[in-house]
Amino acid sequence: MKDAFGLPQSLLVLGGTSEIALATARRLIARRTRTVWLAGRPSPALESAAAHLRQLGADVHTVAFDALDPESHETVLDKVFAEGEIDMVLLAFGILGDQAHDEREPVNAVRVAQTNYTGAVSAGLVSARALQTQGHGTLVVLSSVAGERARRSDFIYGSSKAGLDVFAQGLGDALYGTGAHVMVVRPGFVHSKMTAGREATPLSTTPEAVATAIELGLRRGSETVWVPGLLRVLMSALRHVPRAVFRRLPI
Repeated sequence: MKDAFGLPQSLLVLGGTSEIALATARRLIARRTRTVWLAGRPSPALESAAAHLRQLGADVHTVAFDALDPESHETVLDKVFAEGEIDMVLLAFGILGDQAHDEREPVNAVRVAQTNYTGAVSAGLVSARALQTQGHGTLVVLSSVAGERARRSDFIYGSSKAGLDVFAQGLGDALYGTGAHVMVVRPGFVHSKMTAGREATPLSTTPEAVATAIELGLRRGSETVWVPGLLRVLMSALRHVPRAVFRRLPI
């Protein structure tokens, strides 16, 4: 069960090699989390992440999970919840894709959409149902500021995150009053292996900073978390900029 400050004793990470997810797991283990499930495609990286978290004192398990195989999600996740109650599910899987290449190869663009949106819808619904059944728990969804408004440079990725963000908000409303809760996290550009070689945007952040914001959001019972917080103000303004002006902005 979560403590008085909203921090989980047990954590399920969907996307077990995500740098943001692992930074969050490390931070939560340092506070109270004792049981961690890392769900992802079987790989040396997944096993290495599990071994690292075990060294921090957590009881860590790995489970095979593929975002692109939604038909398996119910079976896989139900087995995890059958092992014991889960206080927090962190939906952290996703891919950036390559905008310039994916525009010319629609199959690649569809893979971005299927991973970031379709896979998340499936896993999110299964997780939400399990949290609702046990009567408590938080589903934390890693969205992105890229989903706030389409940009020429990343509209394929951004559109997938926009769909995910709206889905997560609606799911949170559907769960209201059930004991289960959804928190949407909207980071800006995150310096990580996934973004290596890409030009950072203003107000960029780090996995550790996102983890800190997630912890604070859990303590506050937040529904939406921006990282950094100034992005909330910036995007509120950019959302209303006329398209003819917006497309000329260097963002």
